[in-house]
Amino acid sequence: MYSSERLKGIDVFVCVADLGSFKAAAERLNLTGSAVSKSVARLEARLHTRLLARTTRRVALTEAGAAFYRTCTGVLAELEEAELALSTQDAEPRGRVRIDLPAAFGRLHGLPAILACVREHALLMPHVTFSDRFVDPVEAGIDLFVRIGGPQSWPAAVGHHYLGSQRVVFCAAPAYLERHGEPGNELELERHSCIVYGLNDGMVGPWHFPTARPGHTERRIMPARMAVGDAEGQVAAVLAGHGIAQLPTWLIRRQLEDGSLVQVLAPLATDGLPIHLAWLKSRQAQPKVATLLTHLRQCLSGDGFEPPSPSSCGNASRSRANVSR
Repeated sequence: MYSSERLKGIDVFVCVADLGSFKAAAERLNLTGSAVSKSVARLEARLHTRLLARTTRRVALTEAGAAFYRTCTGVLAELEEAELALSTQDAEPRGRVRIDLPAAFGRLHGLPAILACVREHALLMPHVTFSDRFVDPVEAGIDLFVRIGGPQSWPAAVGHHYLGSQRVVFCAAPAYLERHGEPGNELELERHSCIVYGLNDGMVGPWHFPTARPGHTERRIMPARMAVGDAEGQVAAVLAGHGIAQLPTWLIRRQLEDGSLVQVLAPLATDGLPIHLAWLKSRQAQPKVATLLTHLRQCLSGDGFEPPSPSSCGNASRSRANVSR
């Protein structure tokens, strides 16, 4: 059963954790140091858990305290937004939104789309992070995110929308092809300098080749001349003439258009991993989240994943579509 006792001391605890000091928290909250210390002590006693580790110089969160802090800050943020909505009596999207994007894709496509949305909604406060691994949105407090790959292992609390599939092609710099010639088939490709994606465990990512079955590809580890654990780093190596790489068109569209990279073995181009926009279902009705979801769905959807230019999605956030799944 709900009890108001559960909320007592939370704001004081969060303030102490944010400032790292009982004295600073007391000054911020206009309380005595003794009142702050007693409030946190009562909270710890109620939870039967030590939340803060005290030293002579600073106060730090314990492991349990860090987990409780993340929950408390989320609750306080929701309460603050609810109060704002009631006080303004409008649906103008406002407030802080946590967004996590794949590193290279996010910098090239995701962030420009978010900035276009913020230009139309000045009260939005995006907090954007970049990572290439799946991050549990509940644990990390993320409102929405983009991921390259399937949602098979995502928790039920996550809704998702398919944006498109990566189109991956083989490419090289003209200078490399002048020196080494252009491969005529995939067997000749193995004799060229291959620039592959390097994984953190020392392994390398596979290349994808089409098969006789439509829609299916064969994954193959290639002999690597160079392994680079960053997509934009791979592009730099290929542009410098060090070899051939298999890269998504969303990453190298500009270079293919200006001729600094050339596609080779065009019949071997394939559709790679799917790209999804995802969000916490519990937050999708919030105006700030719904607005960004609608905007990103329009700006980041593409055939063969060629996203529209930022200017073409400037009006995306003016009407919020139904984003439920």
